Amino acid sequence: MNRLSDEVYDLRGLKCPYPAIKTEKRLRGMASGATLTVETTDPLAVIDIPHLCNEKGHTLLLSEKTDKGHRFVIRKG
Repeated sequence: MNRLSDEVYDLRGLKCPYPAIKTEKRLRGMASGATLTVETTDPLAVIDIPHLCNEKGHTLLLSEKTDKGHRFVIRKG
């Protein structure tokens, strides 16, 4: 498990819009203030995940490129 995060959600291999939809659903079931690391390979996630956080009141703590895709660390609002 990522030390920055309460949970890691592996969404690698899924295409838009599924990473954002699944991330939103997972966050809905988490406590406010909890953190979620999302791993994705979808190039559009770099647009969709920050937009999701902005729209739903979550905080994007980290957005970084990885060897196989992208990693986001989100604090639930």
